[in-house]
Amino acid sequence: MKMGGGAKPFGVDADRVPALVRRIIAAGADWRGFHIYAGSQALDAEAIIAMQAQTLALAAELAEAVGVAPPKVNLGGGFGIPYFPGDTAFDLNAVGGALGQALSDLPAILKDTHFCIELGRYLVGEAGVYLCRVIDRKVSHGETFLVTDGGLHHQLAASGNFGTVIRRNYPVAIATRFDAPADEVQSVVGCLCTPLDRLSDSAILPHAKVGDLVAIFCAGAYGASASPANFLGQGAALEMLV
Repeated sequence: MKMGGGAKPFGVDADRVPALVRRIIAAGADWRGFHIYAGSQALDAEAIIAMQAQTLALAAELAEAVGVAPPKVNLGGGFGIPYFPGDTAFDLNAVGGALGQALSDLPAILKDTHFCIELGRYLVGEAGVYLCRVIDRKVSHGETFLVTDGGLHHQLAASGNFGTVIRRNYPVAIATRFDAPADEVQSVVGCLCTPLDRLSDSAILPHAKVGDLVAIFCAGAYGASASPANFLGQGAALEMLV
């Protein structure tokens, strides 16, 4: 998901920042620095390295235009996790090495600046599993649907309705038949009356029955807190720390 460049509702245009910061400082506010954020769910280490270099250059340019060194600069984040087949795990060592080198050779105006990075999804995304129970097994025009007691009101991102251009399945398993062979095409859907409520579309899974548990992996980020929990009044997800 791209956040910067061109007309965007997100953030402040770079050419307007210096005047805004000077107004903030002149008003007596405790200005704490810049938050510069380019995008999210990036797996390309070289792209992240280039983005961080551009961010540092922009922070220095803005600071020079303001005439005051920023106490803090938030470099954003965007570090991705592998959700789908073909995804390659993010090379943190390459990014860390390049960033360390860049921070050792900062422009003078940034020498005393404290730098921050947001690592939310990278830290917690793969740590979460969403569980729901099959409450009905429906066959419609030859297609099998596992209707569950969960859905997009708990896991909007897994349904593909949270910034995804092309919907792809999160890793999914029938948790109560984990060792059974995957031999049947089944779609995992929620209990809401909308065709958008799909947690997994035409996945090859073990034959599942009413009462089985479905596990959606990589659910630790953009889960319950980013989902329309009150939509159609089905109730909030139970969250457990194990």
